[in-house]
Order: sequence, then structure tokens, then C-alpha cells
Amino acid sequence: MTDYGLDIAVIGNGRTAALVNPDARILWWCLPRYDGDPVFCRLLSGDEEKGFTDVMLDDQVETTSNYIRNTAIVVTELTDGKGGKVRVTDFAPRFQNFGRTYRPPQLVRIVEPIAGMPRIPIRFRVTHRHGAPVEQRSTGSNHIRFWRDEVPVRLTTDAAISQIENEASFVLTRPVHMVFGTDEPFEHALESTCRDFLQRTLDYWQEWVRRLAFSIDWQDEIIRAAITLKLCNFEETGAIVAALTTSIPEGPGSGRTWDYRYCWLRDAFFVVSALNRIGATRTMEEFISYILSISTGRAETIRPLYGIVHTDRLEEWVAPALAGYGGDGPVRIGNAAVHQTQHDVYGSIILAATPMFFDRRLPRPGDIALFRSLEPLGEQAARLALEPDAGIWEFRGRQQVHTHSAAMCWAGCQRLEAIAGHLGLADRAAYWRGNAGRLGEEITQRAWNAKRNAFSGAFGGDDLDASSLLLSELGLVAADDPRFVATVEAIERELRRGHHVMRYVAADDFGMPETAFLICRFWLVDALWEIGRHDDAREMFIDALKMRNRYGLLSEDIHPATGKLWGNFPQTYSMAGLIMSAMKLSRSWGDRYWRGSS
Repeated sequence: MTDYGLDIAVIGNGRTAALVNPDARILWWCLPRYDGDPVFCRLLSGDEEKGFTDVMLDDQVETTSNYIRNTAIVVTELTDGKGGKVRVTDFAPRFQNFGRTYRPPQLVRIVEPIAGMPRIPIRFRVTHRHGAPVEQRSTGSNHIRFWRDEVPVRLTTDAAISQIENEASFVLTRPVHMVFGTDEPFEHALESTCRDFLQRTLDYWQEWVRRLAFSIDWQDEIIRAAITLKLCNFEETGAIVAALTTSIPEGPGSGRTWDYRYCWLRDAFFVVSALNRIGATRTMEEFISYILSISTGRAETIRPLYGIVHTDRLEEWVAPALAGYGGDGPVRIGNAAVHQTQHDVYGSIILAATPMFFDRRLPRPGDIALFRSLEPLGEQAARLALEPDAGIWEFRGRQQVHTHSAAMCWAGCQRLEAIAGHLGLADRAAYWRGNAGRLGEEITQRAWNAKRNAFSGAFGGDDLDASSLLLSELGLVAADDPRFVATVEAIERELRRGHHVMRYVAADDFGMPETAFLICRFWLVDALWEIGRHDDAREMFIDALKMRNRYGLLSEDIHPATGKLWGNFPQTYSMAGLIMSAMKLSRSWGDRYWRGSS
């Protein structure tokens, strides 16, 4: 099989998600949720051929694969040397049913002959316990049940069960249908059910896209990013996972392998901001419910990340049965960053909730009760802003007063001032104005490094950090402030590698960083645009679009020398950055250039 790297697609429905490569091999799928034990783990199994399902076309010479336009449905066509052709359609059902959203932990695959006499085996190799092959199974007339401890997996199909069990090659003369999921029998004919699910899922996604609002340029790119972000939202609780995978390394041999299948409050803020920007506000409303469950009535500090059910334990451990992505481990389950101190989370929550008070589209806008629930977070922000923490990049071996963390705390206080003013609470507005003023003055003084002529990544330090590019976006300094302009120019000189941008270049807990962080490219694009360098911003952004894989998706990192994608996938940070930059740079529908000269 061809090694496609991260040239893969994601299918999902807001509860479950899977990754599919261009040969129609499903190589990652967890049950019963994003953070569950992988049924398919081939993505992380090294050289071991385990944990996947595929359709192996004999004498395959060509493959084409893409999404159906404006959907999360993937269609792959495999062609053999004699012109025989097979079409494989993959999706996770999602649609309205009896007034509710139907989104079962289930995948549907339809395999059809469309030319010649294609010959295939169907392979279905299940794992459990994070990489151990499932040995125990039982069969019925139209299904195979795989016993994965307490959560059995069922393959229901109208293909020949014996041929699938033996991975026997056969001539495909009619369409076959397969449903992978929990152990639930089908009450109706499989073919008609799968076809109905396909049409209704297609209708759902096209209608969802139809309701988005954006400008003229890069519409297809924005749509694909928006759907991808939607697939990372666990709607049952409102949590937004940072990515759908664990332990894809940030770079080759780096040891930087982390589990991202959880909700980082910081990352979720960026996702909410991006989706709000294009009119998809429901994700914000659901996320606010999630964070209120975390923050309301709690005396302890807020952690930087939580499980998709916020009470889940996220202790980090290594899965011994998985060799890692391309054999590059370790594969970690859980994330030790849950024990870190990251002060920017307070600002992230407040900033994510702020549009609730100002967006007139919302049926239930923010009120005084919501404001009161946010104020304790502001108190924590005001108290901790100038204290050391692990920072946005989650350093495991040191703590400093990080400029970005302090700025986010300032932003939380400043937004509370704005909300209080909007609600007519003059005394509270004055209180938060005082906190924001005090913090803003101290941050801009202590973060400024006159020797470097730039805002440094941490107070009193000399190292630059790409997160300083956000200081203008947050409102702490104006875009035309000479200090911000100088900071942008300094970051260009030191952190830019061609069009790629490093987070930082100083050694950290794992040595010198080797790969660039994709969101940092979009931050630089936005900063260049804000300081008036529009041509440079547009050039960098258009080049960034070339970094997406064939399906229009991005991971977390990219190697500046090879252009190869690295890091967990698909990365919400990267896709959110794409949307925000595209909307900033795009022409509007009323632009004279679009309408033509009069």
C-alpha cells in the first residue's frame, strides 16, 4: 500500500469520526467517542497490518478520492489495469430525525462496481485495548460481531460474510453495503437504509453550509475548514477537541507525541471565534454550556484542558501495543498538560463567551446571570496575570511570566468591562476598567525588550515567540503602535523560515524545535495585514493554502525543508487560522472591485 502520510480525509457526525486515506482504507476510528479505544489504529501501528478496513482492488493502477462538495462524505474511485473500477462512499450518518439530530457511533461504507469486472477482497481487522488485535468473534447471517471487552463492534453487511472473514478475493458484480458500529441490529433492509442515510446526510451538510456567511474569496477553502471544525465538536456536551488523533509526532524522531482528543479551552476559543466569524454560532452556544459546567461554583483553578465529558480523568500513559506513526512513538493516551498551570485559560473562556452579549442573532443572548458567572474567572485572571505559568506552548520543564498568558488575562478583564457597560452595570464596568488598565500598563512595560526592539515571549527574557503576533488582535496594543510593528518585523527575521513560521527557536524540554507551527503562519498573515503590508499578507496566505492535503485539510505542524505535514490531525488551530485569515483578506460582496468600476 502507498504511504500517503497525512494526505487523508476525516468523516464524522459530531459524536464519532474516522480517517480515510486515498485508497479507501479507514485507518483510524475510536469508539464510542473521539477519545475512545481505537477500533482501527493502523495510523499508529508502525509496520503492523492491524486495525483497519479496506477494499483491495486487484491490479490497482489509479485512485481518485475527494469529498462530495460541501459535505463530510468521501467518495473514492479505484481503477485496475483493465479498466475495471470500484466506487467507495464513506460517511458517518447525521441528519434530523423526529425533531432530533441523529448521530450514532456508526460508519457507513457503500462499495459499487462502476466499470468492468473489478475483483476485490474486503478486509476488516479490528483492534482493542489500544492496539491489540481482536481474536474473539461471532457471526450471523448478515453480521460479524467482534468482542472488544464491554463494547462489542458489529459489522452489518449484505456482502458474503464468509468472504469477509477469510479476506477472499471475489468479483464485485453488485453494490455492497457495510455499517460499522455498536452491537445494534438493523430493523429494515440494509441497502435502502444506507441509501436513505446517505441522502439525508448529504442534505444535512449542504443545508448547514448554505447557512454560513462569508465573503467572496476562498469560499471552498473556508467551507472545508468549517466542516472540519464542526466534526471536532462533540455536540453531546459542547466540548471541542483539539484534534481527532493522538501521538502523531510534531516532527520526525522528536518524541513530541501528544494526545489531542480533548478540549483545550484555549484552542476551543479559536474555533468558536472562527465559526462565529462565518455565522455558525451554535457551536459557541454549546461550548458556553460546557465551560459553565466546568467553571460555575468552583473554588479551584481552571485546568487548561478537560475531557469531552469534563469530569473524565486524563492521566497520561503509553500504549505498548502501538509502535507509533510510521513507527515513531511513543503513543500516549491522556495528557499530562492537564496538571499544568496556564493562566490564559481564564481569558479564553471570557473571550469565547463575549459574543453571547453582543450578537443579536442569538435566540438567548447573554444576561446578567451569565456575566456574574464570568466575573470569578476575571478575578482569577486579574490575580494570576503576572504570575509564572507553563504558557501557550505548555513547556513541561519551566515556568515564566509569559506575555501571551498575561495578555489573555488582560483581555478577559477588558471584555468584562465591555460586557458590564453593555448591561448598564456602571460600577462593575469601572471595576474591570481599573483591573484592565493596571494589567495593560504593566504588561506592555515588562514584556517590552528594548535590546531586542520587540515584545518578548516572557517577561525579562530575550526569546521571541510567535504568540506575540496576537497582541494587536487582542487589543492590548494598536496595530500601528511602533512597538507592535517592530515585533512583527523581529519575528519575521528570527522565526520565519521561507513562508513558514516557527513558534520559537530556543531549545525547550525536548531540544531544538524542527518543525513550523501552521497557526503561526496565519497569525503572521493577520499581523502583516493589520500593519498595512497587504501584498505580503496575501502572498503568505495563498502559499499557505498549498500546504493543505488533497482533501483541503491541515495538521498541526509542517517541516520547513520538506513541506511534509506533521502533528495531530486535523488540527483545529490550523483550520480556524485559515478561516480567520481568509475572512480578513477577502473582498466583501459590496466591494467595488467585485462589482466592477462604474
